[in-house]
Amino acid sequence: MDKCSFCGRSRGEVNLLIAGVSGHICDSCTKQAFDIVNEEIKRDDKFKLSEIKLLKPQEIKKFLDQYVIGQNDAKKILSVAVYNHYKRLAQNTLNNDVEIEKSNILLVGPTGTGKTLLAKSIARLLHVPFTIVDATVLTEAGYVGEDIESILTRLLQAADYDLAAAERGIVFIDEMDKIARKGDNPSITRDVSGEGVQQGLLKLLEGSIVNVPPQGGRKHPEQKMIPVDTKNILFIAGGAFEGIERKIAQRLNTQMVGYAAAKEVEQIDKENLLQYIAPQDLRSFGLIPEIIGRLPVLTHLDPLDKKALRDILTEPKNSIIKQYQKLFEMDGIQLSFDKKVFDYIVEKAIEFKLGARGLRSICEAIMVDAMFDLPSQKNKEFMVTINFAKQKMEQANVQRLKIA
Repeated sequence: MDKCSFCGRSRGEVNLLIAGVSGHICDSCTKQAFDIVNEEIKRDDKFKLSEIKLLKPQEIKKFLDQYVIGQNDAKKILSVAVYNHYKRLAQNTLNNDVEIEKSNILLVGPTGTGKTLLAKSIARLLHVPFTIVDATVLTEAGYVGEDIESILTRLLQAADYDLAAAERGIVFIDEMDKIARKGDNPSITRDVSGEGVQQGLLKLLEGSIVNVPPQGGRKHPEQKMIPVDTKNILFIAGGAFEGIERKIAQRLNTQMVGYAAAKEVEQIDKENLLQYIAPQDLRSFGLIPEIIGRLPVLTHLDPLDKKALRDILTEPKNSIIKQYQKLFEMDGIQLSFDKKVFDYIVEKAIEFKLGARGLRSICEAIMVDAMFDLPSQKNKEFMVTINFAKQKMEQANVQRLKIA
């Protein structure tokens, strides 16, 4: 009697039984085998270096323009740095005496200006493992908090534990300013979450082989470790560096002394001092010279003005308004907005001083009732008017006052 050589079911128990030279296979086992082969091929090809679609810097910036509004200087510097980094990976070092060094990046800008979004968009473009880590939870080994090696554990997890893929991935270290040295004299007390973390990051940023616990957590002698070489991992650090404008202003004032400098003082944009940031300002803020040297590409992000916030609301591929329209479209409802509503949302975001992040919370406050009621109703169209938006914002503010 014919039966499947894999699952043992007879011809009467399956839809189709395919005959081979010395056995049979049923349609169910064929489908399962097809899925297994596809999964294995996908796993092997997911992060292949040959599969990285390396675009020219102008093309990288054009891609970033679809997701990030404004910040042209930051996008240009980031595009060049990423392009050079992946050219470095493709370099044949055996036939070349010139070894290109890694250029890690430091993004400085106020909250909600797009630091994390820029890093995410770059990773989306290149199809490489990408992870975001928060510097505030890191401490020196042996102290309460996360060890510095946990950064690489998360990158390994993002790469499905494909070591070769992880070793050419991108790590975004957020809140870099929170590990600034807490005082001028570090010998008085041990600064385990400030300067101690900066010292620990040096070996990761520069490039060395680090033993990483595969599941994270504390190291112990019997634990199996994975050696990760960080020389080809691109590190992008970001931070708001709140108050660094004072350091920049002090430096500019000391430089602008004398009769010849009087004209130059007039040209300084006092509303956006961050554009004049230099490595010495980071040192004054509390970063140690060694870590500044290992983050050689320094760029700033401009504060978002009214026009930029208005564009962020509607222009990008995944803009907030387009997301709401898609959510309603899935319920068969066509959502539209009075253009005055966009201006109102932007004005509120500027009032709250939360940057682009503030746009989302304001939209949620306006839209929550509509998202609750409309899916259960028969309406096929809904327009958000300026009166509706103002009414919902006032209700939201009243509710918060009651809670407080």
